[in-house]
Amino acid sequence: MQFSDLDLTKSYTYADYLKWQFDERLELIKGKIFKMSPAPGYTHQRISQYVNVKLYNFLTGKPCVVCAAPFDVLLSRTINEEHIITVLQPDLCVICDTSKITERGCLGTPDIVVEILSPGNNKKELQNKYEVYEEAGVLEYWIIHPSEKTFLKYSLVNGAYQASRLLTLGNEVTTPVLPGFTLSLEEVFADNQ
Repeated sequence: MQFSDLDLTKSYTYADYLKWQFDERLELIKGKIFKMSPAPGYTHQRISQYVNVKLYNFLTGKPCVVCAAPFDVLLSRTINEEHIITVLQPDLCVICDTSKITERGCLGTPDIVVEILSPGNNKKELQNKYEVYEEAGVLEYWIIHPSEKTFLKYSLVNGAYQASRLLTLGNEVTTPVLPGFTLSLEEVFADNQ
């Protein structure tokens, strides 16, 4: 089967997703196929690696873990592959209930999801993923915009996201999900100033 053989007007499940063997990287959002951007560029990769290392080092010896893409996040309360209709690959995710982690990915809701915007994926990140992360109960959704050098955090409050103020160079990111963690945006954006 080729990607071109798929009917993009149809709805698919995780069971379908597992059968696909083509090169294109895809995500499912509420059963609909979204083609992922081509491989991320250097700036995206550098920022992802930097944030990943900061989270990894902070979480060493703590009950939470950080996972980096490609890593499937199955936003479902069921393990039945025929009923899972949302499969995402966020750039990074923090999972504090490690019983959700399987060899295939995270079955359930991560505590924090980090998406680093790339040219061409902004609409998907800012609209479609926002909605599914909020509905699934992801406690924090971080959006890093490399070209703008900005950071926006959505925090779940009473089932709905509330946006932080827009952070940029000179600001530090903190989170009640990981007390004591700080992330310097000066350092995050150091190489692309």
